[in-house]
Amino acid sequence: IAKQDWLYVICDEAQAIKNPATKQARAVKALRCRHRLVMTGTPVENRLTDLWSLFDCINPGLLGSVSEFKNYSKGLETNPEGYGRLRQVVHPYILRRSKTDKTVISDLPEKVEMKAYCTLSKEQSVLYQELVRRLEDDLENATGIKRKGLVLAYLMKCKQLCNHPDHFTGTGSFQREASGKFHRLSELCESIRERRERMLVFTQFREIIDPLAGFLESLFGAPGLTLHGATSIRQRKEAVDRFQSSQYVPFFVLSLKAGGVGLNLTGANHVVHFDRWWNPAVENQATDRAYRIGQNRNVMVHKFI
Repeated sequence: IAKQDWLYVICDEAQAIKNPATKQARAVKALRCRHRLVMTGTPVENRLTDLWSLFDCINPGLLGSVSEFKNYSKGLETNPEGYGRLRQVVHPYILRRSKTDKTVISDLPEKVEMKAYCTLSKEQSVLYQELVRRLEDDLENATGIKRKGLVLAYLMKCKQLCNHPDHFTGTGSFQREASGKFHRLSELCESIRERRERMLVFTQFREIIDPLAGFLESLFGAPGLTLHGATSIRQRKEAVDRFQSSQYVPFFVLSLKAGGVGLNLTGANHVVHFDRWWNPAVENQATDRAYRIGQNRNVMVHKFI
């Protein structure tokens, strides 16, 4: 398709080209066309250069070179008025739709976000203290970038342990009693089952998706659906169609990266973030699989902590 002259190139989920250094972004920007349009729910996901990359696609040169824009961005820390000038430059090229805009949709229901605090089980508490002690010992012998890498690695281990001890150890049958989060999830599912409502459960860890699905099936007495990076496009479509159908499918467990964008799952009115991602924008994208046009019930968002 790089050899073809196109009238229009339209990039949906354009946050996929937010990094100008990737082969994907360079290939998209190299397409020959007369008109370009990019669509995204998160124009700035991690840093302001995300916005530069989108404009480098639709209007190259408007925001200068990437190095010039990075220098400009650094200056905004001491000169915040520069944000206003940047907005004036990009504003004419942006069509923005907000879900709260009543001229777009007048009857979108509410979104209620709540933090669901989970108490560690005894087994989790013991393992957690041991992890912290090991980290302290390892940091004694580490310097420079290795220290940062150690902290990051241990944070991931702590996240796995807070999900379930068996997730951390890689063995076991994922019993409810061993995990505060599993216990909290079972309490939440009682009311959802009674009302015959549906839920989305997001996790960043591929390896806990199947144990979670098995646990939820035992709670609801009915099978649900799963989706992750290894799910084929055909299976993905079939799963979404089944979840959105009149057939009662109580839950859908999804990996945050594979299921957090591009899906319409308004059949659910509960969203559970079983473990927390570093970036709230990514979590919000995932929540919006349920909270979008077509939803006719209030969406309850449960963030497990």
